[in-house]
Amino acid sequence: MESRYFSSAVKIRPVSPPGTPKTVSIPASARTVAIASGTGVGVVRIRCVGMSSRCHPPIRLVNQPSGRYRIALRTVVREERDMKFGLPMYGLSPRHQPEAARLAEEHGYESVWVPEHLVLPAELPATYLYTPDGRPPIEPRTPMYDPWVVLAAIAASTERIRLATNVYVLPLRHPIATARSVVTVDRVSGGRVTLGVGVGWLEEEFGIVGQSFRDRGSRTDEIIPLLRRLWSEETITHKGRHYAFGPVAFEPKPVQRRGAGRGIPVEVGGTSPPALRRAGRLGDGWIEIGAKDLDDVARMLAVVRAARGEAGRSDEPFEVTCSVPGDVDTVRRAEELGVTRVIASPVREHDGRITREDVLDGIKRFADEVIARTGDG
Repeated sequence: MESRYFSSAVKIRPVSPPGTPKTVSIPASARTVAIASGTGVGVVRIRCVGMSSRCHPPIRLVNQPSGRYRIALRTVVREERDMKFGLPMYGLSPRHQPEAARLAEEHGYESVWVPEHLVLPAELPATYLYTPDGRPPIEPRTPMYDPWVVLAAIAASTERIRLATNVYVLPLRHPIATARSVVTVDRVSGGRVTLGVGVGWLEEEFGIVGQSFRDRGSRTDEIIPLLRRLWSEETITHKGRHYAFGPVAFEPKPVQRRGAGRGIPVEVGGTSPPALRRAGRLGDGWIEIGAKDLDDVARMLAVVRAARGEAGRSDEPFEVTCSVPGDVDTVRRAEELGVTRVIASPVREHDGRITREDVLDGIKRFADEVIARTGDG
């Protein structure tokens, strides 16, 4: 990390004798700070570009004879490889998730991640790909909420933290329905959505809603670029293997719009060879699911990188998100492999029931023990 001093000047009416210093503390999570003069006659907004959220010392304002404050700010410049941290929203009531997200935002988390299933059969088969015995980590009566409703509620309670799915079963819905849900939350949040997607593993879930399970991979391949077209083109006509419609107008466009920026990130989850290649070929990132250890992550990441190279995408921005144990040594090893984001539960041990207090206390502890020592926030 590199330390630098930045200075700027702003026009504000003098409220104290020239040369009188005025020190203002700003919260650790701040990106934009409103600073009022002592008598409330002026407000200064400082856009802290490139600032590390864990290193915000006080701002020192010195009133000059010209009526301008000189602002001296020492901060830490971000490096591209600084680790980001995501908060998983598993096991916590949606009533408490906005509170947890606010606290996470204040303590340097970069994103929150919500799970998704549309429906679960009364009996779950032992066909889960990511455990040795095939047993899924959920029960048939596990509460499942609409991720876009939950994320919209979190958006209303936060300002900067990104809002993501881990993962949204993409081929269960028509792409226009998905595009509408995602763009709504992107607009509500001011452009903070990340769409984490997967093809799904539960065949019974597809059967219940009348969707084909066998061709879910090819439908996902068709949906991802189609979503980007719906979010960027004025008029869309599509004739594909699985979907055909148009011409249609799709409004509004998202805040994160391609052409004006990167667009809504679509990150692809999974660890099967087709999923890894899909992430490299079509995704804005890869979400690891079910790797045994970091050596396993390294092997999978090699497949993703090879697919990116074959698609001519090696120079494009790309996120690598992993769920790994939340300790400093593991996080640093993951970063060396090229992992850019870690999703780590703030609750280390529990008896199957996670309380609000467990999560809130865990967020603060994780921020102190891990994020403050390794992260970017």
